[in-house]
Amino acid sequence: MSAPGRSIPPSSPASKSSPLGTALATIRDRDYLLDRAGVIFKVIGDVHPGTHFLGYVKYYPDARGDRVLFGRTYRQNSVVSKAFGILADRPECYLYSPAVGCVITGVPREDIVTHYSCRQTLAALHQAPGLLDQTAVSEDLLAIINWIVAAGAADVIGVTGSFLVGACNARSDIDLVCYGLRGYEAAQALFAERALIHPYEGETLTRLYVRRAKYMVGGSFDALMRQEARKLQGLTAGAGAHINCEPLRADGDKTFAGVVAKEVGAISVLARITDHSEGLVTPALYGIEVDTVTESTVDEPSVFARRITHLRSYLGAYTGAFRTGDVVYLSGRLVHIQGPNAHSGFGIELTPWSAAESFLANLTR
Repeated sequence: MSAPGRSIPPSSPASKSSPLGTALATIRDRDYLLDRAGVIFKVIGDVHPGTHFLGYVKYYPDARGDRVLFGRTYRQNSVVSKAFGILADRPECYLYSPAVGCVITGVPREDIVTHYSCRQTLAALHQAPGLLDQTAVSEDLLAIINWIVAAGAADVIGVTGSFLVGACNARSDIDLVCYGLRGYEAAQALFAERALIHPYEGETLTRLYVRRAKYMVGGSFDALMRQEARKLQGLTAGAGAHINCEPLRADGDKTFAGVVAKEVGAISVLARITDHSEGLVTPALYGIEVDTVTESTVDEPSVFARRITHLRSYLGAYTGAFRTGDVVYLSGRLVHIQGPNAHSGFGIELTPWSAAESFLANLTR
């Protein structure tokens, strides 16, 4: 079912319907945007054209949904490429992004009604905990927020996911983001607090494997668990809810500013990670050296293989997952990157906007 067109506004002003919504401020990666059609977009990246904010549909009005927002029934979407179908009646939300190098989705700037900031939502929930329901997972989130504020990290950690827009329920996960090096270090300290968060270990590893394997096919149990153990995730101490924190780039980061990507084809390789220093934040950027090409849509792939120098991933699943020296199976888009920094050249890109196939990055050993 496609989302309603422009002519159907939210049932009432968003700022009144949701105290978590704010006036437009600096819009960051993983913030949410509500548009005039009542559709909520999840922002992807920090490089946007002058006409749109790039992102995909996270919640949209649909009678088949199980969430209620603004007095209407909403449905959650977790697959980025499904946004193309949801927005089929709204071609103005399709655009070509030179930075990503493909057609993606986004919300026109003139259609934005409300901005939901991850950081401002954390502050709002701390100041007014009554905004949350009385579920066990909400109580866990409040305890975590209290720790973040006490640690002086409220400016570098935020709340995203269903709690960002008040679409949470008793089955919700807790999704956090952190910004820059100080945010990453604060998040590491938070996830080491065993009174708040338990790591996946023992029998719960199977739960994590089932959760991840459907998106990361092809990896062995041991390799996938080693890959996942490097990420900021666990189970809350009270409700046992899944909690994760996605590290994002610092405010003002210009790594991808002025970058233009040109797609050449698709390629699958075995590659060695040569530099993970910029792979700890989203979008992740890893230095790589290709060892073997296993599949390709381009002729003479060996010509490109020796020229491929980096992996760029917009998929948060691979942020922080690899370290220098790892051998990784990669399946993604072969792109040529042009930009003002040293990362120009050929690379492999993992983008969530592919409707034809799933791009992968799996640790092999």
